[in-house]
Amino acid sequence: MTAQSLSAVPPPSNGAQLTLVAFVRAKKGMGDELGRRLSTLVEPARAEPGNINYDLHRSHDDPDVWMLYENWKDASDLNEHFELPYMKAFVAALPEVLEGEMDLRRCAMVTTVAPSV
Repeated sequence: MTAQSLSAVPPPSNGAQLTLVAFVRAKKGMGDELGRRLSTLVEPARAEPGNINYDLHRSHDDPDVWMLYENWKDASDLNEHFELPYMKAFVAALPEVLEGEMDLRRCAMVTTVAPSV
């Protein structure tokens, strides 16, 4: 990508909204257990005031790979999320089931939100 093409990248359209995409891989044979643990995060996260959505996905190609797709009103909301006791306990227990490191990617939406149908 050249400097000229970088200048054509549109700025975020949703202000401070932050998207987090997290990819996690379970240790061999622990995909179901990792998924069970990840699923316990969904409802508490969705109840947080700064959360827009929090969705858990499993790979079709590899049952040990999971993905979380999260949207937060602001980066500070995501930072607060990681400081909550249930998240700290989850992260502390990850070495039991996680292979390698989590792949966390923070993104900003550059298109407007699609209209509802």
